[in-house]
Amino acid sequence: QVKLVQSGGGLVQAGDSLRLSCTTSGDTPSLYTMAWFRQSPGKEREFVAFISRTSTTIYYTDSVKGRFTIARDNGANTVTLQMNSLNPEDTAIYYCAADRAYYYRGYPYSDPVKYTNWGQGTQVTVSS
Repeated sequence: QVKLVQSGGGLVQAGDSLRLSCTTSGDTPSLYTMAWFRQSPGKEREFVAFISRTSTTIYYTDSVKGRFTIARDNGANTVTLQMNSLNPEDTAIYYCAADRAYYYRGYPYSDPVKYTNWGQGTQVTVSS
């Protein structure tokens, strides 16, 4: 099983940018599809972004399209989430997630149950 360790996050003002990183270890990173989720107090875990094993397929939830960018570097064992133009609604704990599987048409990329490996979570707080 792969281990995921997150870094980044913090407190920023609306309009600022943050970069989250997720470093993998313990298994070959290119065997895993990866995603970012977030969770606010009292809410369910929400899908944010997905990237396939070779970065050929990428998805975003509508609310972050054009502002967030997911990327991966399998050689460096990292997946990143660049977040620009942050707003208070982006405030949440962000989690990276991994599934040891390849992407296929109909893959449930936005379902957190699909992912078997999770990072420890990183708090992102955006003040208005």
